[in-house]
Amino acid sequence: MTTGVLIFAFDNKHVNYVAMATWSAHNIHRHLDLPVCLVTNSDLPDDHVFDHVVHTDLPEHDHLRYFKDYKKTAVWHNSTRVNAFDLSPWDHTLLLDADYVVASDQLRQLTHTDQPFLAHDHAHDVSGGRDFTDNNWFGLYRMPMTWATVISFRRSRQAEAIFAAMQMIRDHWQHYRQLYHIGESTYRNDYSLSIAQNLVQGHCLHSPAIPWSLPTVTTESTLTQIDTDTYRIHYEYEYEKYKWLHLKQDFHAMGKQDLEHIIASAS
Repeated sequence: MTTGVLIFAFDNKHVNYVAMATWSAHNIHRHLDLPVCLVTNSDLPDDHVFDHVVHTDLPEHDHLRYFKDYKKTAVWHNSTRVNAFDLSPWDHTLLLDADYVVASDQLRQLTHTDQPFLAHDHAHDVSGGRDFTDNNWFGLYRMPMTWATVISFRRSRQAEAIFAAMQMIRDHWQHYRQLYHIGESTYRNDYSLSIAQNLVQGHCLHSPAIPWSLPTVTTESTLTQIDTDTYRIHYEYEYEKYKWLHLKQDFHAMGKQDLEHIIASAS
């Protein structure tokens, strides 16, 4: 059985997701010793780091997103990830966001599970500087969030059904947005996955999940790199009062600009 990592990366005029995916692939090879497949519309140099590349057109269902750290609005090409089941070359796939930082071998634990589909059902702010509770549910009816940042899936009927449901939700996003009374108009894979899992699991609001919370560095924090796998988080804990901490673990970097600065410094 083959196992590997899948990353989707479609650049926009502000964010270079392919550069993030390239940097992440080096970390994945180093820590997880797994092959990496990139799904993109970009041309890559012959000496690229990826083990497989799937070229595809830009998503048809694009939305505008305000990127808080850039203070700019740009097209967000995020709707192709619902095709992960069809595009992955692996029997067992770890689907990662391009801005997920692999700094350890923790994700190796997921390669030993026989669960057909797993994702995080809880995330937290690593700084503790803000209450993250409201990010773990959405909509008027407080639908529990399932995060699409890290997904482990196997070639199975359950995984196929979840991704098929995500495609249906994406294609009829305004209907599902109204049905769940979601205030945001922008399509998000997190919302789509949450709703899809609930549909496939028979509306029980509970699914098997990755057994640890998703560490998150928010846009309110400043992220810098200390050494190869150690990062510094600088954050405001009271009005104009600041603290910092060193982080040596995997995490989701919500601030794309800080991550781009780290990658540029490493190149």
